[in-house]
Amino acid sequence: MSERTVILDHEQVQRKLRRIAHQLHEEHHTEKGIVLVGIAPRGTTLAKRLAALVEGISDLKVQVFDLKLDKDLPLEKPVVFNAEPKDLRDRHVVLVDDVVMSGRTMMYAASHLVQTPLKRLSTVVLVDRRHRTFPIRVDIVGLSLSTTLQERISVELGRKDTVFLT
Repeated sequence: MSERTVILDHEQVQRKLRRIAHQLHEEHHTEKGIVLVGIAPRGTTLAKRLAALVEGISDLKVQVFDLKLDKDLPLEKPVVFNAEPKDLRDRHVVLVDDVVMSGRTMMYAASHLVQTPLKRLSTVVLVDRRHRTFPIRVDIVGLSLSTTLQERISVELGRKDTVFLT
């Protein structure tokens, strides 16, 4: 096993999530509610945590949905999404994932969401690696980190949330 370096410890992850929640509130404070769509599995976990944090600091009502796609073969395997088009129509939708590198996964997830007329689509990630090969922009980022293509970011969410560089 390769050496793992802690990039964000548990308390730092919590601070990043609180800051992201405040940014979501600031950007959507004129709305009655927003929809968070997490890219499974870790994006969904983060979306649920962000929903609780946003509802704890504001009057916004937050719905959370789960979007599953094959990150290696996104066009060959079906997208599984637990929302109906009416759940998203004319709503502010926020796509959430743990790490963005090339933008590929987020691009395919976003392309699925925009098949329904949305009021607005924005994106949130905990860690942005800045190796874009797809034209996707991340609106709210917990941590931007320049890495080599050979390095990996590992996000472990549980009792002790930790982000590692391997």
